[in-house]
Amino acid sequence: MRPVAGIGLRSPHLAEIGRDRPATGFLEIHAENHLGGSPARQAVERLRESYELSVHAVGLSLGSVDGLDEIHLDRVAALVSHLKPALVSDHLSWSVHGGRYFNDLLPLPYTAEALDVVVRNVGRLQERLGRQVSIENPSCYLGFGHSTLTEPEFLTELARRSGCGLLLDVNNIVVTAHNLRLDPRDWLAGLPGEAITEYHLAGHAVNDADGQPILIDDHGSRVGGEVWALFGEAVRRYGPRPALVEWDTDIPALPVLLEEAINADRVLENAGSDAARAA
Repeated sequence: MRPVAGIGLRSPHLAEIGRDRPATGFLEIHAENHLGGSPARQAVERLRESYELSVHAVGLSLGSVDGLDEIHLDRVAALVSHLKPALVSDHLSWSVHGGRYFNDLLPLPYTAEALDVVVRNVGRLQERLGRQVSIENPSCYLGFGHSTLTEPEFLTELARRSGCGLLLDVNNIVVTAHNLRLDPRDWLAGLPGEAITEYHLAGHAVNDADGQPILIDDHGSRVGGEVWALFGEAVRRYGPRPALVEWDTDIPALPVLLEEAINADRVLENAGSDAARAA
């Protein structure tokens, strides 16, 4: 896929996009919303005529010590085989244990044991799909005291050992760095740039926790200034990649989302030109 910006396809916009076919680089769908033969799935199939697609899974639970749910994996694999998206991704998280499903993307300790689990599960996922999958860095609100690796070190080893790509969520870096008192630019510098296949951008909320501000990854507003700045730095450092604007709560009118994607395209073009001149 070309290094252009796209938008997340959400149900309030489905009919409008289907009717008007507005210009945008690509559309991303959440896999779990389209596993059955629903009208929404049929609408997505029709949109393949006009747009490249990205499939972003949220329920594979790649950090689960129980391994992947093979029934769910087969359903995701069937969707990917049918839609033939340009990109497929999921999260560095877990949400299933002992047959019990949680409605959250839960964090992992960054240890050698956890790395072995994720490498095994990502390997199984890529084997079943017959293609590379990109793994997204999460938003963090607390750190595990017994972690022996930093998050960038964990992602680096995951990419090296499994051959997966990395979906660099810039908003999640800003959220994590603020909440855990890290430098987001140091976090960014610790990644293997050649493994990055895609960027994600979103807005976040600011909540008060005992008098201290905590950032919440709610995907409910425009991309913030700090995220735009770090995105520009990422593109200058690692080069342009496809970039996706996510908006999942308080979803605005479609032109607002398309405007955010245009802003992302400008960063890709301008920062990418700066990187090329520097090289």
